[in-house]
Amino acid sequence: MNKRRIAVTGANGLVGSRMFDLIKWDMELVPISHSDMDITNRDQTHAFLKDFQFDTLVHLAAYTNVDGAEKELDTANSINETGTRNVFDAVQEKNKPFILLSTDFVFEGNDVIYNEDSPTQAISAYGKSKLLAEEVIKEKGMIVRIAYPYRAQFEKKKDFFRTLKMLMEQGKQLSMITDSLITPTFIDDIAFGLRNLVEDFKPEIYHLVGSDSLSPYDAGKLIAKTFRLDESLVQPTDYATFFAGKAQRPQYSRIVGTKDFG
Repeated sequence: MNKRRIAVTGANGLVGSRMFDLIKWDMELVPISHSDMDITNRDQTHAFLKDFQFDTLVHLAAYTNVDGAEKELDTANSINETGTRNVFDAVQEKNKPFILLSTDFVFEGNDVIYNEDSPTQAISAYGKSKLLAEEVIKEKGMIVRIAYPYRAQFEKKKDFFRTLKMLMEQGKQLSMITDSLITPTFIDDIAFGLRNLVEDFKPEIYHLVGSDSLSPYDAGKLIAKTFRLDESLVQPTDYATFFAGKAQRPQYSRIVGTKDFG
């Protein structure tokens, strides 16, 4: 039996690279790199995908610098909205399923629980650019939102977990927010979840997130305790103080998944 052939943009990133580690055994994963096609170039994108053979395309390529997006709004929108539109339109022409990886940053971050049907209202340039990407494919492709992904090893990019661990190993004091919530999500769960969603494709929104939400302060303390690091390095601060002069993040990112799949 032939393996399902899955095209993946952004395959070298935090999530994509782990997909190739974990699910290449029962799916044929095919990376599409920037050198293959510039997703912001519509003609180039359509020309490349026209003759490229795949069963489903998983779109992971994105501009993800939250603070940078505030100064590089045009670039963020070009990659996240226009790039998504170009790839999605080309995939639509081939009548193939399209899956977009999105983010909890499409929500405002009030003290509520966000499920797949919750109203969106992004508060940062990055979040707004991802929300625009969602609007491109809504009800025509699958949207998979994740939150604060972390993994055990990946030298190309530090996630929040490995960044905090590294800084504490260096003996550096951390100011961690107490009046906020995040929903950390293990990369391996995202990879396997995406595999199941490919198998059970529906043009709907899914939240593929961890089961617990906690404050960044509590996350820092937990990391210190787990790895026997100095817990006193984790010092409390509040949301307003920490993000003064920075791009705003959802203060209470309590995001849950309510749909079963796979």
